[in-house]
Amino acid sequence: MTVDQSALGTVSAARHRAWASSDAILYALGVGAGVGDLALTTENSIGVTQRALPLMAVVVGGSDPTLLHRVDDFDPAFIVHGAQELELHAPFPVAGAVTSISRISGIYDKGSGAVVEVATESVDATTGSPMFTSRATAFVRGAGGFGGDRGPTRRTEVPEGDPDVVVEQATREDQALLYRLSGDRNPLHSDPTFAARAGFDRPILHGLCTYGFAVRGLIDAVLDGDGRRLTATAVRFSATVLPGETLRTEAWHGDGEVVFRTRRTDGTVVLDGGRLAYGA
Repeated sequence: MTVDQSALGTVSAARHRAWASSDAILYALGVGAGVGDLALTTENSIGVTQRALPLMAVVVGGSDPTLLHRVDDFDPAFIVHGAQELELHAPFPVAGAVTSISRISGIYDKGSGAVVEVATESVDATTGSPMFTSRATAFVRGAGGFGGDRGPTRRTEVPEGDPDVVVEQATREDQALLYRLSGDRNPLHSDPTFAARAGFDRPILHGLCTYGFAVRGLIDAVLDGDGRRLTATAVRFSATVLPGETLRTEAWHGDGEVVFRTRRTDGTVVLDGGRLAYGA
């Protein structure tokens, strides 16, 4: 593999994505919402107004995957999601449409692999008003050693002592098959043969699905179920999750935010350096 560092700054074509009430419901089901979350999982329950989970913004305004191929023709079996950030400029609606433009904002040499960072700006497709900004980091195993900058170190440390909030959530054995219907059809999460080629015994859960579980749980526990209060969130993906495993998210209160991490039941940290900022 030959990493083309001159691809830094490359901008994608504008992409348009619309979503409806049913898409918001499907996303919520994909990250574990159910009969106890009718505001997220139904549109016609008496006395209940439907709401969308704000992390769905990463799905509808995600980075343009073709940009990675401007850096190199990476084998998708060796690409893993390294980190994700989201800043919301307005509450995420149940239905809408955005226009998104992505840009390669970083290409870094980590030795054992290459890191490609893509920033995406999404605006309301009708008014042009800013909706949200996302930043995704891909780690490509085996693609390092090309002599590039190692890049910045972004780290959010969790405080010492017991967490202020603990949320435990069970995932389903078919969780990845449900989540992929929101748009991420990477066979790493559904095809046993492809997963084996990537070094896994069976398909793994999407990192963004694990992240969606954690954020949904914290919205309930910290924001009284009102995702419209969320203004920004970020996380690093540090280990894989298999569908059917239970997640334990631990959070510590800060000034207008919580910092968090998520573990598997064996104690392995799967989401690290998490941050969730919110307004009144």
